[in-house]
Amino acid sequence: MEILYEDNHIIAVNKKNSDIVQGDKTGDTPLSEEVKSYIKKKYNKPGDVFLGVPHRIDRPVSGVVLFARTSKALARLNKMFQEHDEEISKKYWAIVGNLPPQDNGTLIHYMIKDSEKNKSYAYDKEKKGSKKAIMEYKLIGHSQRYYLLEIKLCTGRHHQIRCQLAKIGCPIKGDLKYGFPRSNENGGISLHAREISFIHPVSKERVTIAATPPLNDTLWKEFYSNL
Repeated sequence: MEILYEDNHIIAVNKKNSDIVQGDKTGDTPLSEEVKSYIKKKYNKPGDVFLGVPHRIDRPVSGVVLFARTSKALARLNKMFQEHDEEISKKYWAIVGNLPPQDNGTLIHYMIKDSEKNKSYAYDKEKKGSKKAIMEYKLIGHSQRYYLLEIKLCTGRHHQIRCQLAKIGCPIKGDLKYGFPRSNENGGISLHAREISFIHPVSKERVTIAATPPLNDTLWKEFYSNL
């Protein structure tokens, strides 16, 4: 487990794309429990360890995940994530097989989540039950066959990046659910939560945490070394 940042109130981890953030029906040990065990052992804490989960990233996605070590930090982080205010911002990297229509732009769609299929659908116009989804993207690298996009989320919808990129004809590498033709060898998708920047819930200073992409993946290593 790669710890990216740690203090008395928060801890951040670079999630592998095989990890789940919280427990689900698979019964697999979630990252939250691994972090609890780490804290318990490192600080020799008796009894249960408090750990709050203010946000999540999808299981097949890698990158920075932030946890709260105190209830005060959790309450304040929850508010930041829910309101998507200027105090917090998230940056993602995505590898896609098709060049987007423009090298940079803002995507605005109206999304509807299908809970049964665990999938979201994006529409150009507002529909009943839809939620507005906004994200910015720019092209920051390319190889012979693939393109690297940097993405800033302005809203937080279910599978938002995956769904919106698929909508413009650029499904993420390995993402079978949203139309990429082949899976990745590791079963994940080539979407990485690169950076999170926020006002610390207690110190009130800005904290920026960056996560290195999975360098055991040849393509990620190539892109990363050329940035």
